[in-house]
Amino acid sequence: MSGLTAEQRELRTVVRGLLEKESPEATVRAVMATDTGFDPELLAGLAGMGLPGLAVPEEQGGAGAGWVEQGVVFEELGRALACVPYLSTVGLAIPALLAAGDRSAIDRWLPGLASGERTATVALPEQAARWTTGGEALTATGAGPEWEVTGVAAHVLDGATAHLLLVVAVTDGGPTLFAVDPAHPGVQRTATTTSDHTRRFAHLEFRGAPAVPVGTVGAAGGVVGLALAHGRVALACEQVGGAARVLELAVEHARTRVQFARPIGSFQAVKHRCADMLVAVETARSAAWAAVRAVGTEELHLVSAVAAAVCADAYTTCASGFVQIAGGLGYTWEHSAHLYVKRSRGSAVLFGTPHQHRRLVADLASIREGRS
Repeated sequence: MSGLTAEQRELRTVVRGLLEKESPEATVRAVMATDTGFDPELLAGLAGMGLPGLAVPEEQGGAGAGWVEQGVVFEELGRALACVPYLSTVGLAIPALLAAGDRSAIDRWLPGLASGERTATVALPEQAARWTTGGEALTATGAGPEWEVTGVAAHVLDGATAHLLLVVAVTDGGPTLFAVDPAHPGVQRTATTTSDHTRRFAHLEFRGAPAVPVGTVGAAGGVVGLALAHGRVALACEQVGGAARVLELAVEHARTRVQFARPIGSFQAVKHRCADMLVAVETARSAAWAAVRAVGTEELHLVSAVAAAVCADAYTTCASGFVQIAGGLGYTWEHSAHLYVKRSRGSAVLFGTPHQHRRLVADLASIREGRS
């Protein structure tokens, strides 16, 4: 990305070097086959560099940098298909805690998350692309600091391994964000399988699990909406990194693969497909980094939804194009193409589909137009 400072470019170089050393494709495949599905050594390496707390204020245990730096990290993680619970912790949970503005919750949990010693996730409502106050599967009863959560949350990102669960539950006062200790007997976590083995999800069942409200009771709508907007930004950066990487691999293959005594990259159809992939990558990069720079502004919800739709389409387009350029090799388990195809498809629906994001863009644009 153009416009990065020398320090931010150096950050990119250092993070890429770490990932190339600690998380090459062979390691990614090995981690995919484990029960937990993430690499604790890689997570420790990222934490050792202070990366989880890059965008966390210094007084709360972070580096006090910003989302440009964090966007650089997410792009590199997406490029490497890194198997770490970074998106759930840094892209969702930390923004949710900060958005809630609950000083006691921030002091209690944020330092451990910012240091990388602990991980967390957010159990989002089923209609993740647009916040609603009806139909949630979790309820909470109680008063003051003592509450209990009951119900089911499906498809929770990194829900089987997180040290802290932030869940949205319906109370008499409205939807509320709660912190739940997953080690309590009232929480049952079941790992679920998707086609993308580089990410892990879980089915969570709460049976009167003790919960601590985070922020004001009934105010989860705005908090989760803001956390989800940050999550869309982080995921968009990941998608740009993945799309750019498959473009690199496709071009490399087109240059070296020879058919009819010529590199296949000399054939017009292959050249056109690579050109289309390049356009998709650069369009996605522009959208993603516009969203990064919108963090902290009133434009975040709108711009992050645009980035979510554009980057999802770009990544799936490029990953599919890589398979086509690789030919028969691209359909084999041993080839890297399928890893990116599956990651691109899973990411495209992680926080809502591109269609839902476009609907959200239309709604937000209409609201803004009505105010002007």
